[in-house]
Parts: sequence; C-alpha cells; structure tokens
Amino acid sequence: MAEKLVVVGQGPAGLPLATRAAEAGFRVVGLDEDEWRVKRLNAGEPCVEGVGAGELAAAHASGRYTASADAADASGFDFCVLTVAVRMRDGAPDLGPLGTAAGRVAPFVRPGATVVVETAAYPGTTEEFVGPILERGSGLRAGEDFHLGHSPRRAEPGDPRWRIGNTPKVVSGVGPASLRAVTYLYGRLVRETVPVSSPRVAELCALLEGARAHLDAALANELAIFAGQLGVDVWEAAEAAAGTPYGRPGARPGPGLPDSCLPVDVSYVPWAVRHRAGRGFRLIEAANDVNANMPAYVVDRIGLALNRRCRAVRGSRILLLGLTPVEVAKSLCRLGARVRAADPRAADSRAGDLLVPAGVEVVEPDAAELARADVVVVLGAPDCYDYDLVQRASRFVFDTRGRCRGPNVERL
Repeated sequence: MAEKLVVVGQGPAGLPLATRAAEAGFRVVGLDEDEWRVKRLNAGEPCVEGVGAGELAAAHASGRYTASADAADASGFDFCVLTVAVRMRDGAPDLGPLGTAAGRVAPFVRPGATVVVETAAYPGTTEEFVGPILERGSGLRAGEDFHLGHSPRRAEPGDPRWRIGNTPKVVSGVGPASLRAVTYLYGRLVRETVPVSSPRVAELCALLEGARAHLDAALANELAIFAGQLGVDVWEAAEAAAGTPYGRPGARPGPGLPDSCLPVDVSYVPWAVRHRAGRGFRLIEAANDVNANMPAYVVDRIGLALNRRCRAVRGSRILLLGLTPVEVAKSLCRLGARVRAADPRAADSRAGDLLVPAGVEVVEPDAAELARADVVVVLGAPDCYDYDLVQRASRFVFDTRGRCRGPNVERL
C-alpha cells in the first residue's frame, strides 16, 4: 500500500505540496481547520493561488487525495508536513498556529514516522518548540523514536517557471536518521535535494532567502520614490538593469507588503538577532521601514496625480485593480474617495485571507466601470486583468506594477 502523507494546512504552501505528492504516488490527506476550504477542495475548487482546477481534479481522480478538517484522519501517517502560516504579532513571532497544528497530529505520531516543518521559523523553532509538542502528545522521542526535520518552502505560488518538482529543496533532520527520512520524502517530490547539517541551518536559510527578496524590494521602492521626484521612469531603468549577464535581477517596485502585518521571513531575522544576540539588525529593519511605508506613498502619489487634473481625492471615484496592500484602500476611504475594487479573491467573502474594507464596493473591471473611474489604480500583482482594455477604456491609470504604458498612464 502507498505511504500516507498528511499535509497540515491547505493554503498556498500546503495545497501545491499535497497535489504534487498525490501525483508522486503518496496517499495524501490535506488537513485544514477551515471547513469551508475543505468543502471547496473536495468539490474540486482549489480556492488558493498556485494550484489550478486541472491539478486538483487530477489529484482527486487518482484516488490519492482528500481534504479533511478532522484530525483523526491523520491516523496512521508515515509522513506529515506542517505548512501553516505564522505571523509577527506585537513585534514577536506568534507560534500559536504552528503549535496548534503540531498538537493536532501529535497523538498520531508513531515509531518510525516523519514530521517535517515547512513553516518559516526562527532558528531553533523545529527542535525547541515543535519537537516538545510532538513528544508530549506521542510519548516518543524526536530523533530517536520518530523523525523530525525542517525544509524551507521555496516554490512561489503561480510561478510557471519554478514549481515544487523542479525547485531544489533544502532538507534537514534531527540526527542522521531523520535527515535520511526527510531526504527520502522530498527525493520523491523534487528533482534535487540539498541536505544541510541541522534544522537550525535550514531555518536560517529560509530567513536569508526571504530577507534577500525583501531587501531587493526595499531598494527598488526607495529608487521609485526619488526617481519619480527626478522625473526618471524607474521601470525603464529596472528593465535595463535586468539585462545584466551576471548576478541576479533585482526586484521591481511595488505598492508595499500584502498587508499591514509584516511576514515572518522579513521580521524573524531582526527579532531573533535581538532576542538571542542582544543587538539589532539594522539593514532589514531599514528595509521593513521602507516597504511598510509604501502604501502611504502610493496614496500620496494618487492624490498629487488627481490634483494635477484639478480633482481632490475626496469625492473622486477610484477603481483599484487588486486589494492588496489593503491599507491603500483604507486610506483612500478615510480621505473621502468613492472606492471600487476588482479582485478575483473577493468573489467570495471567505476567499483566502482577503478582507474587503468597509466602504469599498467590489465590482467587475469591465470597460464601463473603467471609464467611470477618475483614476484606475493597478495595485495587485495577479495577471488576471486585461491591461490593454485597462489602458484603452480608462481616463487615467496610476500603475504601481509596471503593467501599462501610454499617455494616460502614470507609473510608480
């Protein structure tokens, strides 16, 4: 009989892993506390970015995938991967969701089973936090009776170039036996595994990769601020710089972080350094400050652009293409704008973690809606909008993502 894999969390990290594992021959249970999400998944609706309906349908058709909200369905697992998201709350990591996930599967850990943490975490979390929860719930010892490891999530949801199967995977374990077990699991799922000496190294690797992307974004955003003041198109400069034959291309500017709560992979590092080493991490803290203030800068630019067209923000009809970062919509509402938003995740009020702010009307971005807006703001990243139509039908476009060009377009 095929080996059983439980993937805890069926969001943007867990669902792609679960469908890939079903394709690789595992019997997969996608465990999620959200009964609404479970019902949607079992009905064949992916409801998260990164997995298409065809992939989910193939997983169901194989007979090797099912979603469940009942922890008892984890019973008898050979492998378990924890993919739940963790956030920073009040300046410190909130490990509550990860602890809850570990506690749900702990009673079903048996000798020889393997548990892997994929959640971004500060160095020591797997061994010092998750391990003891699993030990208390199972009565077994991590690294001796059962295997425990950490493997950072790498593949980006929705990226057609790099998916789970072709993205090298860093793997680690508490001791040699755990490392072999974790390597075996991912060796069946990915083209290449990269073993490291301990979960702490793997955890720091994840934070390093996330911090690097965050620093790139901060550099691009700060460049956008002063380039606009100098009358230079930062997007043209960024596209030219991306053609360098060596090094890695930098990030593009953007309107800010997905929400007002900094993600762990950009905040764990300074927190961990301050908590463990008693000093600050000035570089990342500065990047946090730049990126966290981008929504306010975007709102200021929208106000200046409207002012040049003899309009105030108050009373203007503003159509947002995308609702993240949500602080842009909230600020425009506070300033008295009539805000509409088009976002595919807002089709269902329970979609993902997207919350539609009070005062924002969700609409379809058809030609009539685009034409009625005093300004159309390209805010979100999804390539689900017809940008040719946006440019043709809109009177004025403020583009924070570099998707539009033309005389009626102003770019960040």
